[in-house]
Amino acid sequence: MQINNRVKRIVTMGVFVLGLITSGCGSQQAAPQPVLPEVAIVTLNPERVLLTTELPGRTSAYLVAEIRPQVNGIVQERLFNEGSDVKAGSVLYQIDPAPYQAAYNNAVAALARSEANLPPIRLKAERFRELVAVKAISQQDFDNAAAALKQAEADVEYSKATVESARINLGYTRIIAPVTGRIGKSNVTIGALVTAHQASPLAVVQQLDPIYVDATQSSATLLRLKRNIASGLLKGNGPNQTQVKLLLEDGTPYPLEGSVKFSDVTVDPSSGSFILRMVFPNPKQILLPGMYVRAIVQEGEVDHAILVPQQGVSRDPKGNPVALIVDGSGKVQQRMITADRAIGDRWLVASGLAPGERVIVEGAQKVRPGAAVKVVPFQEGETSGAAPKKAAQPAQKSN
Repeated sequence: MQINNRVKRIVTMGVFVLGLITSGCGSQQAAPQPVLPEVAIVTLNPERVLLTTELPGRTSAYLVAEIRPQVNGIVQERLFNEGSDVKAGSVLYQIDPAPYQAAYNNAVAALARSEANLPPIRLKAERFRELVAVKAISQQDFDNAAAALKQAEADVEYSKATVESARINLGYTRIIAPVTGRIGKSNVTIGALVTAHQASPLAVVQQLDPIYVDATQSSATLLRLKRNIASGLLKGNGPNQTQVKLLLEDGTPYPLEGSVKFSDVTVDPSSGSFILRMVFPNPKQILLPGMYVRAIVQEGEVDHAILVPQQGVSRDPKGNPVALIVDGSGKVQQRMITADRAIGDRWLVASGLAPGERVIVEGAQKVRPGAAVKVVPFQEGETSGAAPKKAAQPAQKSN
């Protein structure tokens, strides 16, 4: 009886173990296939891009005239309103003309006296010329008469010069505007004593339309620009290359375009930059001297530019830019790239990527080079980054 019970236990345990083995085999056969990580990609297509450089600058007046007196005297009148527009030739100040009018009248009288003395001396010299020819007078008498004539003629010319000098000084008592522009505050009041060629100006007139913008550009940027044009990577934009746009200090765009006037020929050794001067029309005088602005200068065009969203570019431990792409077999590859500059929310890639390649924009943190992935197209608006098909924006500030 005990033997039968023992046999039953053994048979029961064998059936139980066999069931476990059978169920384990069945579960292995029903295991699902591993799921491939999903990444969003963009396909690179060459685009035509206009490259620009954003440069910091300051505005300065087109013409600056410091008003200073040319003669000494007391200011009798101020004939302008501070902060108003004045025209070239308009009278700004009137200096007391009385002493200069008297000097002018005295010079005119001296000239009249010299001219009155001239005719009899001239007639005497002519008579002595006839008499000396017939030996009626001595040669010495004729020489004295001729010398007196020349002295009288010189006195007349001297008096004329004195009159002209007195006339000029009298005219300087009316201080006029040399240029058309806006005048600032007056540094003197009525009754003030001013001196000729004094150090401090009476006022300053500035022409604001047009107006200069002086921007600083690094010499390294200029060398890169020349190198890219010489290599054919960048081509000039023709006459439009000299056109410049402007951003005001609050970020709003200035409505009118300007043009490049000239670039300085000397690089500042302390900053490694040089001055680029531009001219902008300023009919409404929105721009005032000394304002901080940012000039957007056109460099040229790239016909077949490769633009990659910035979220698709990362850095290796050495700081070099890298991108992950999906090859034709659906596996991830890593590419070392050369990023020329940022254009809006994308990088302009100079080398490392080719048209038609698929760059991973989302999901790169889940994959490694060599891994198989499932690709889906990148959809605009899924992340904070913009779609790659967005039109290229002006370049960021160039160092």
